[in-house]
Amino acid sequence: MRKEDFFYHTPVLLNESLKGLHIHSSGVYVDVTFGGGGHSHGILKRLGDEGRLYGFDRDADAEVNIPADPRFTFVRSNFSYLSNFMRYHGVTAVDGILADLGVSSHHFDNAARGFSFRLNGALDMRMNNRKGQTAADILNTFAEEDLARIFFTYGELKIARKLATHIVAARIRQPIQTTEELLEILQPFIRKDKEKKILAQVFQSLRIETNAELEALCALLNQSVRLLKPGGRLVIIAYHSLEDRLVKNFFRTGNFEGKSEIDFYGNKIAPLLPINNKVITPEAEEITNNPRARSAKLRIAEKQ
Repeated sequence: MRKEDFFYHTPVLLNESLKGLHIHSSGVYVDVTFGGGGHSHGILKRLGDEGRLYGFDRDADAEVNIPADPRFTFVRSNFSYLSNFMRYHGVTAVDGILADLGVSSHHFDNAARGFSFRLNGALDMRMNNRKGQTAADILNTFAEEDLARIFFTYGELKIARKLATHIVAARIRQPIQTTEELLEILQPFIRKDKEKKILAQVFQSLRIETNAELEALCALLNQSVRLLKPGGRLVIIAYHSLEDRLVKNFFRTGNFEGKSEIDFYGNKIAPLLPINNKVITPEAEEITNNPRARSAKLRIAEKQ
């Protein structure tokens, strides 16, 4: 297999997202979540010799998938710095931006990264495991009220306060370092009929805080509006309600609260025009082949 053909798995909603980009053969595009390279591979197949693609990723694991293609430029960075790096590369406007906000199967299946409650390993959860605080750092150093806020806001857990109190008491006896240790602490709060849901909510909340995911998404949306050409497309795949709500509100109103604003003449003020008013979700066959696709929601907007 050639290096330029390698990626971890076929991305969720691949064809739908590429169609949503409305790719021109000579256009300039950005895949801000390069990962296994699946979306970038699909974009490059649709570009001509004059086309250009920039791929962003802060994860060192993604670098093995960089294609040997002169039309492609890899940027070792979080997409929250999109504008700065595009300016560095001399790009002032682009035809399309794509973001797949999900955690890859590669990450979930790697015990050493700490993303999954199915595997025992260090509680890392950093997308960029070369710097920054880990999930273990958060669990062992954050104040009880901050832990409660994280579990309630990012995990939407009704037991957030009780959970935070229990974790603070447990870490006094012994620092929490592994997924197995965290699972043991969580046992009193786990109902067998909702075990996977509760664990997923706890791990999701820690991952979001560790990587400042919602702050990065807001930065991406704001910068994308400024970077896109008129008629340019913004394509985003979200996997949980917190992300999707931000995207939906921003696409419809230009702000994250979803509050519509009008000009002097009563016209709606919004820099983007949603292309699909009804969110796009995977077909049953795709979910069967990849159960992790079931929560994916695709939204497309065009710069006015």
